[in-house]
Amino acid sequence: MRSQRRLSQMRIENLEFRSDAVPLLLSMKDILFLLRPGFRDGEGAPYYCPYCAMIEGVLAMFPEVMPYLDVRHVDYPRPRSEIVALLDERHQSCPVLIVNRPIAAVEPSLPLVDVNGRKILEEPEDIGNYLSVAYGIPRPH
Repeated sequence: MRSQRRLSQMRIENLEFRSDAVPLLLSMKDILFLLRPGFRDGEGAPYYCPYCAMIEGVLAMFPEVMPYLDVRHVDYPRPRSEIVALLDERHQSCPVLIVNRPIAAVEPSLPLVDVNGRKILEEPEDIGNYLSVAYGIPRPH
């Protein structure tokens, strides 16, 4: 009988939820947009975005966060249609993180911005602090 079926409890990030919710949580990955390196912008050598490179470095140092992120590399020219489709024209700078985790699991002091019903972070240090709070890696200093 369903009423007799007991679901096991799990504790993740100080939140209790049913074990049958784990696949849903993992399918709701945070989306991180970064610029593809080697782009051209006027004269000069190919460029990379130093802010995106900073986040790439964090991901390389702490690969344990990768299963929880959907990292998408986009081209430099605007409009960046993949970002605009999820957010809007004003929020297509990179890096940008779309937070898909339950908001209760997020530190309330993080400067999350609401864009089209999505919570985002746009500053590299804020993204680093979020990754620390959400996934338990060291914080930026």
